[in-house]
Amino acid sequence: MPDKPTLDGLEAKWSRVWDETGVYRFDRTRTRDEVYSIDTPPPTVSGSLHVGHVFSYTHTDAIARYRRMCGREVFYPMGWDDNGLPTERRVQNHFGVRCDPALPYDPDLVPPAQPAKRQIPVSRRNFIELCEELTRQDERAFEELWRLLGLSVDWSMTYQTIDAVSRTASQRAFLRNLARGEAYPAEAPTLWDVTFRTAVAQAELEDRERPGAYHRLVFRAPTGDALEIATTRPELLPACVALVAHPDDTRYTHLFGSCARTPLFGVAVPVYAHPLADPEKGSGLAMVCTFGDTTDVTWWRELRLETRPVLDWDGRFRSEPPAGIERPEGIEAYARLAGATVFTARERIVAMLRESGDLVGEPEPITHAVKFYEKGDKPLEIVTTRQWYLRNGGRDADLRGRLLARGAELAWHPAHMKVRYDNWVDGLNGDWLISRQRFFGVPVPLWYPLDEAGLPLHDKPLSPAEADLPIDPYTDVPPGYTERQRGEPGGFVGDPDVMDTWATSSLTPQIAGGWCRDEDLFARVFPMDLRPQAHEIIRTWLFSSVVRADAENDSLPFAHAAISGWILDPDRKKMSKSKGNVVTPVDLLAQHGSDAVRYWAANGRPGVDTAFDVGQMKVGRRLAIKLLNVGRFVLSIGAAEAPEAVTEPLDLALLGELAEVARAAGEAFEDYDYARALERTERFFWYFCDDYVELVKARAYGEAGDEAGAASARAALAGALSVLTRLLAPVLPFATEEVWSWWQEGSVHRADWPAPAAPAAADRALLGVASGLIAEVRRAKSAARVSMRAEVAVLTVTGDADALARITPVESDLRAAGHIARIDRVPGSGPLSVEVGLK
Repeated sequence: MPDKPTLDGLEAKWSRVWDETGVYRFDRTRTRDEVYSIDTPPPTVSGSLHVGHVFSYTHTDAIARYRRMCGREVFYPMGWDDNGLPTERRVQNHFGVRCDPALPYDPDLVPPAQPAKRQIPVSRRNFIELCEELTRQDERAFEELWRLLGLSVDWSMTYQTIDAVSRTASQRAFLRNLARGEAYPAEAPTLWDVTFRTAVAQAELEDRERPGAYHRLVFRAPTGDALEIATTRPELLPACVALVAHPDDTRYTHLFGSCARTPLFGVAVPVYAHPLADPEKGSGLAMVCTFGDTTDVTWWRELRLETRPVLDWDGRFRSEPPAGIERPEGIEAYARLAGATVFTARERIVAMLRESGDLVGEPEPITHAVKFYEKGDKPLEIVTTRQWYLRNGGRDADLRGRLLARGAELAWHPAHMKVRYDNWVDGLNGDWLISRQRFFGVPVPLWYPLDEAGLPLHDKPLSPAEADLPIDPYTDVPPGYTERQRGEPGGFVGDPDVMDTWATSSLTPQIAGGWCRDEDLFARVFPMDLRPQAHEIIRTWLFSSVVRADAENDSLPFAHAAISGWILDPDRKKMSKSKGNVVTPVDLLAQHGSDAVRYWAANGRPGVDTAFDVGQMKVGRRLAIKLLNVGRFVLSIGAAEAPEAVTEPLDLALLGELAEVARAAGEAFEDYDYARALERTERFFWYFCDDYVELVKARAYGEAGDEAGAASARAALAGALSVLTRLLAPVLPFATEEVWSWWQEGSVHRADWPAPAAPAAADRALLGVASGLIAEVRRAKSAARVSMRAEVAVLTVTGDADALARITPVESDLRAAGHIARIDRVPGSGPLSVEVGLK
């Protein structure tokens, strides 16, 4: 035990000891009912961690430590989510390269030391190697920070969402989905990010307010009469395939079944009735284009309209006009749009409409919600592409009902978060789009035979055997073919797409648990006990995990979902990298210490957004230092646990109250409320330090000559230190381990969670009486500006008989602690009142 305990250096000291002794190593010989398994969120490895990660991962770690102390063998692995767009973007920016799949592999490639403004094209294989190199660096940095924070992870059990194990699991699940009819390809309108040139799923969308304008265009009825249309997308006029109005809108009922002609292009388009048309919006007559928004898609599908696509994957207008534009003036008008971006095309077509007289008035500025990919910078477009989908209840009422029932089976913490799940499932309007047109991801594990003309036969996919997984269709060859036949008529071609990162992350319980790889482990940990995560990805990670486990395992993937809130900046705005208001945790941990930062995090209640507060970290550091100091005091006077030696009323009262605190803290942890457990423990800890220790200090030193009383105080102090150290261990792992090591064998984190029984003779009300009276004495001395050691001639206490009677058992401790010569009792009514007579 050091002479002057300090928090400095405890993180490095105990991290090393824990690693060497295997304190957190998972014992896989334990049975399923003895195991508590955690589906740890794999953080996205594409840069640096921020304080929001520290916040939520501390919550999980506190629960893991509590369960371990309750005797459960905790399965607590760590994964790294390193595939997908975030990694690709980071590699592009870090190395100054971009992927060009048409280029050959360069085994001697050395990326630029300093990225230039113009990115260098590299082959797909080179690009993937650079992704792997950078993620390895990031993973090492992440692990160092997690160890510094004190996560009780078993570091021998890590995985990457792009490693061979994850690729195998992801591809196996896909092939089984395909065999059962749950996965299917479709050529359909797809939300498309023109920057990343990839499809985007419904769960990845976000609405952003953007300026726009209503443009009033003139179409012509069969009679030649003008038909006014209001639209925010005039550039899509060449893609117009119909006009629609509400069935009850009498202004247009005479037009239903006829055709109108588009301005500039002169294309005849049918006029239909549809209930989604809003008579109050614009003129009530709407232009249907392929495709301006999701309502266009609905009209196109339900009215069985033609398709006239005008946008390419890069967001520019195609070079050739779509079918239907045949008039010379229409072809000439379209030529002015070919190759233009959406913004430029809008400017040009408005100018042409103004010139032709088909624009009514000037555009009317508005602000409206526009759909974006959550990681994108440009509005999404809708293009027709061939994509892979997974059934998720969006188009199947029975499956939707089953997934809602799964959500009801799941234990939610806090319970109200279930509403987010239900609302998402109820609001689905299509199946899960899982394919992406990117590079660093898990490849769709299929090939297609080519016909005599070299065209792929998509309806006859070639699948690998599960034993051959993982495969990459770009480099691997299907059974019965040779590499020479790749791309040749009569040969084969690989599926060009990768799977959405959620398609792999949705399988983290199966990946970490050893599904089809280590069946013995899988039987001991699956379904997982806990899925901890943030509330904004209930619709993505949690729901997709439920979809996969329901299909593959006919069960939930986990029994409990513990949901964390966001971290808010001082302006009460969410902290995020995109907003530029994040705080990196390394400096915080160095300045305040890991226990202090964990203390702040653990004060954030489940599911509640919490403000970033350095002040609370300072409180946490003070708490950790106080634990070291009070631990040193208790042990320096020779205190040792001896329950039978505790005989004094005040000591019995302390242990009685402590038993209630331990019960309440355990109950809170059982309810996944680490904040309530900490709050209850901390409140008692400060009472213990500030009041009880001061009250019994003289007796513990044996100053009164009462050996039995001294032994009672020392035993109570030791018992309380043991219990409080264990109660604080889930939140303050370093300080508690340090104090525990001074007088106990083994690690506090493998010690039993305290469940002390209250002594039969304990009168817990004595604590309130003693602390209340000593507080009044201190207050009087402070007001008089005299030393706390100043003598009190007489302490006069007035109250009812029962309250006054409780002074006697604690009188000697009160007099010693307050330097009180005499205590006078005056019968009265109501609560105790005190008069302090200083000498």
